[in-house]
Amino acid sequence: MKDDFVFVDEVVSGIRWDAKYATWDNFTRRPVDGYLANRIVGTRALCAALEAARDKAASLGFGLLLWDGYRPQRAVDCFLRWAKQPEDSRAKPRHHPNLDRSELFDHGYVAARSGHSRGGAVDLTLFGLATGTLVPMGGDHDLMDSISHHGAAGITPAEARNRQYLRSIMCACGFDSYDREWWHYELKDEPYPDTYFDFPITPDLVDKGRHAESAGTPMRTTADQA
Repeated sequence: MKDDFVFVDEVVSGIRWDAKYATWDNFTRRPVDGYLANRIVGTRALCAALEAARDKAASLGFGLLLWDGYRPQRAVDCFLRWAKQPEDSRAKPRHHPNLDRSELFDHGYVAARSGHSRGGAVDLTLFGLATGTLVPMGGDHDLMDSISHHGAAGITPAEARNRQYLRSIMCACGFDSYDREWWHYELKDEPYPDTYFDFPITPDLVDKGRHAESAGTPMRTTADQA
């Protein structure tokens, strides 16, 4: 098991990353449980598909920037606790302006069992290879609002076109899109479709495999989303 989860940047060259949940720059306004290093982790199958996506993106003049990959179940549990806490006037306008945090699960933006915890999902965007700057997408990562849906009204033609570039790249390389979040993609043929892992993301994954078997929680569900 330890050999199947890797740091994505060590396998997929040329990508960029910003592991938001390891920082204070996310909707909880603090580092999330289980994220002890600013790195993106995924299965080798995920990395192989991302290599294909990287090459396809490069042919169109884009690079890939990853925000999240494998997500420990303890992080998802942290989101559940966060949803029961009072509103934060700083986070709400940026991340869920039209919904209370308690409504985000019912609207499919946060889930009690996440595809990320299976190691087969990724949150990402595009940047221009010539400029190094992120392309406009009509909203940032974890803007939990209808404007983040595929086909959303209220974004510019250029933003809609950039979302379509990302979607066509990812779907051509073995991923499925999620209709409510333009940045979220799941591997079609993921290796652990029924297992939710809970080992933490640490600076050194060598000892991670020792915990992986006991941390995997086999469970079947049809309610997995972001």
